[in-house]
Amino acid sequence: MWHEGKIWPEASRVRVFMLVPGVEVPHLCVQCHDYPCVKACPSEALSISPETEAVIVDREKCTACGLCIEACPGDVPYIHPAEKYAVICDLCGGDPQCVKACSEGGWDALKLLKKSENYTYKVYAKTPEEITREVAVQLYGEVGEEVV
Repeated sequence: MWHEGKIWPEASRVRVFMLVPGVEVPHLCVQCHDYPCVKACPSEALSISPETEAVIVDREKCTACGLCIEACPGDVPYIHPAEKYAVICDLCGGDPQCVKACSEGGWDALKLLKKSENYTYKVYAKTPEEITREVAVQLYGEVGEEVV
């Protein structure tokens, strides 16, 4: 809503996947400490904000090549559905609107954490399939190999 001016899930910086009925998981950029997406960009369209340490996409330079998606351990970036540039969370200039909305709604599923040099955020950079599997196991237990 904040970036696009309208509710448009296909262009959202936080995407929600439901790959298993009843298991909805948010999928968003965790701002990896080593920024593999930025390093992978051949057109230098991605940079790191000195104020927020968030990834910034220069829409004019971005060629929508997808190398940032391939480099991301969670496959988080995607190509904007209408304007053909990489979409990556920029932390709304340091005031993440998704965290505000989640808190104001009483869900408290999203939190903004201060970065620590002693911690790798890649542990949270997972694909929707990996996250869904982990949540489903927590909710329903491990699935056996046998099919009935």
